[in-house]
Amino acid sequence: MPAYLITHPRDQKLDDLVIEDPALTLRFEAGWAILADDHGVCLAIPSGQGASIQRVDVKEPAPREE
Repeated sequence: MPAYLITHPRDQKLDDLVIEDPALTLRFEAGWAILADDHGVCLAIPSGQGASIQRVDVKEPAPREE
């Protein structure tokens, strides 16, 4: 499942956030990072805010055949 960790510069005193959803997508448009799912925009962050966005989902390895 796609998941992203959003961290903000310390001086902004904002909490870090993990957002995840099976249909989550990330796109960059007109100076904004936009996270959306099947229902629309979940979160939009302006580029000037200095936030860092990192994909953190872990893909499960394929089952091994014996």
